[in-house]
Amino acid sequence: MTPRHLLAIDQGTTSTRAILFDAECTPLASAQVELPQIYPQPGWVEHDPEEIWRATVSVMRRTLANAKLAPAAVAAIGITNQRETTVIWDRESGKPIHNAIVWQDRRTADWCRKMAKAVGDAELGKRTGLLFDAYFSASKIAWLLDHVAGARQAAERGRLAFGTIDTFLLWRLTGGTSHLTDATNASRTMLFNLRQQAWDATLLKAFRIPAAILPEVRDSAAAYGATARDVLDAPVPIAGMAGDQHAAMIGQACFAPGMIKSTYGTGCFAVLNTGTKLVRSRNRLLTTLAYRLKGKPTYALEGSIFVSGATMQWLRDGLKLIASAGESADLAAGIADTRGVYLVPAFTGLGAPYWDPDARGAILGLTRDSGIAEVVRAGLEAVAYQTRDLMAAMAEDGTKPAAIRVDGGMVVNDWVMQFLADQLAIPVERPVVTETTALGAACLAGLGVGVFASTADIARQWKRERVFEPQMDGKRRNALYAGWQDAVRRVRS
Repeated sequence: MTPRHLLAIDQGTTSTRAILFDAECTPLASAQVELPQIYPQPGWVEHDPEEIWRATVSVMRRTLANAKLAPAAVAAIGITNQRETTVIWDRESGKPIHNAIVWQDRRTADWCRKMAKAVGDAELGKRTGLLFDAYFSASKIAWLLDHVAGARQAAERGRLAFGTIDTFLLWRLTGGTSHLTDATNASRTMLFNLRQQAWDATLLKAFRIPAAILPEVRDSAAAYGATARDVLDAPVPIAGMAGDQHAAMIGQACFAPGMIKSTYGTGCFAVLNTGTKLVRSRNRLLTTLAYRLKGKPTYALEGSIFVSGATMQWLRDGLKLIASAGESADLAAGIADTRGVYLVPAFTGLGAPYWDPDARGAILGLTRDSGIAEVVRAGLEAVAYQTRDLMAAMAEDGTKPAAIRVDGGMVVNDWVMQFLADQLAIPVERPVVTETTALGAACLAGLGVGVFASTADIARQWKRERVFEPQMDGKRRNALYAGWQDAVRRVRS
């Protein structure tokens, strides 16, 4: 019997998990391991690549065990990953030369300012669609080459390999035989030319990054190799790969220009499909790839918010205001409003449309009447306000979507989804399968091996669980948002 199951590896910022899907995109089994965060200095964020690797193998094996399936029942594996997070390793030993530098890390902000003056934001945008920011991989690569003893010389001799997490996991999964990435992950490095669909030689030279360390770039659904026998005790094809936000576009079936999805995990990322048109934002949004299939790039505009669900983690683990994220909805619903309290979660600076690496988080508007409920609700409201910032920028760039599809861990919170609809003044659509990042990776793998014949096959599998319609009157909606805008101005550097 031809195998029809699809296994997704979803390596995120705060956890590593695997989910097994059938050919109807129904999740059958899963396993997950939390990923410890490493904070060497204020503003620095790292992960242990070996911890990520061990967790990946563990969750794959546990998922198949939970499903009571052998590896032979899996048609293909798809990989999706936290984007921009950077690993460099030795090609011979396979060992990383340093911890992974996470996308949230701000240590390279000064490098970005220096390069912005040397190269120019406009030139970078023309080539990559991005802005100079510590968010992206290039500055992290440069930091590792400059600060790890002997790294630059080894890189120039071809001894080292760079990868975002997808590439690092692929290398390990295939026993060191595949040094590859997909076009979506490549597009987030600040080194990939969107028009040429290739690494940009001019930027490599300007940033002093040897081309020898870079992986080969393939389509998002392609042949990436197969698992080494010691991983799952049998070879399984790896046929799909995409950065987490791009995978979510696939999982949400946002295949038509004008469709938009917003993912609420550690951060929040709204991605708008612009089709074959490469749109340059006038409002500091990013031009990026939605996905690339059969050599054909589909483009997107993206707004990146660094902190959304991580706010609830901070309120739980840092301030100890709640015992679990699930408490937040009841606390928010239990009060009429925040009494003027705003929480701006700029813990690692502000992303789009501000791009202010030096902004820092703050709770504003506190009075003696303020309590835990007000602070927690302010943290939830910030998710909607930040999304409205992005949607306003997209509208100024010429597109106002009629509805938005949402996914990620936070969307199970009905209160947040209703407040989001109220602030955006458009319907918010929540799918049956909210883990669309993993679903998208599985779908790409299915495309790669023929389980799905086309994106139309995938679109037919998408099902809506609930729609949240706007209910708030415009006057109150705008007054609340004006308070948010004032709070943001106060934390800007």
